Amino acid sequence: MPAKQILYSGRVQGVGFRYSTKQIASGYDVTGTVRNLPDGRVELKAMAHDADELDAFLAAIDESNLGSLIKEREMATIPALVGVRGFSVER
Repeated sequence: MPAKQILYSGRVQGVGFRYSTKQIASGYDVTGTVRNLPDGRVELKAMAHDADELDAFLAAIDESNLGSLIKEREMATIPALVGVRGFSVER
């Protein structure tokens, strides 16, 4: 099961980024979490049964109004998320 971690930087905290990401996730068959980091970035961890579904979800984030807030993104492949159900916003 493909899984990725994306670290977003830019104007991504205090603008509803996490909740908008969760809303976008509801339209895709993805599982994961999104949370603010102390350094001002947002961390997204997501996985899907299908790599194309995961890629479509990540593209939808970039193509949404959130895309204009993102200055940089760092993406890495990670092991499958264990014990995660649905898509949630972490505090």
